[in-house]
Amino acid sequence: MSFENETSYDIDNLPSIGQQAPHFKGLSTQGDITLDDYKGQWMLLFAYPYDFSPVSTSEFITLQENYDELKDLQISVVGLSVDSIASHIAWLTSIESSFNTNIEFPLIADSSKQISKNYGILSKEDDKQSATRAVLIIDDNLVVRSIMYYPTAIGRNVNEIIRMVKAIKTSDENDSIMPENWQPGDKVLSLPPSNVKDAKGRINGTNYNCKTWYYCEKDIDHKTKKIYNAFLQDE
Repeated sequence: MSFENETSYDIDNLPSIGQQAPHFKGLSTQGDITLDDYKGQWMLLFAYPYDFSPVSTSEFITLQENYDELKDLQISVVGLSVDSIASHIAWLTSIESSFNTNIEFPLIADSSKQISKNYGILSKEDDKQSATRAVLIIDDNLVVRSIMYYPTAIGRNVNEIIRMVKAIKTSDENDSIMPENWQPGDKVLSLPPSNVKDAKGRINGTNYNCKTWYYCEKDIDHKTKKIYNAFLQDE
């Protein structure tokens, strides 16, 4: 992705999965916030093209409906677009009055577009260079763990974003990898063995259900299963 005529834009510094999230400081609907404010907790950076968009409105209502579950997961939500703070406030007020929904998370007014540039989320779908419909999952060490981009016309699946967070956390806590469409409570996959001895031992062992030496399922450990039991009850 490149942007012509943007001399302050450095494509080599765009964040990638596994890298530190770029620092930011911005004015939000809840005052000044910085990336460092979120150290020690996980964050969804939820970028969207513009205020008063029907698609974005539907996304924010669904995010708010899932806000308690996100808090239980120790996930903070931060919205971001290039609109002004006055526009943000007017939009949130409209959502509250029209949809009886009070958005509890902050929205950053990235009017200078600098945060969007640093995160590589300026859209080329229109001439205004609004923010892309994107969501970044940033962990408690401020490391980017997932990046998802969507077309302007297509809303995000909030349930899939929550599933992604749960999968990443479960993978971290169990030193495991997650199969297609993994859901909390499902078996996980073991990391492939790195030598012949371990490969043979795994097939003959009792701790795994192996289809072949490189594909072995296992249950999550008791501690993690207890942590996620509450989430299973909500689904």
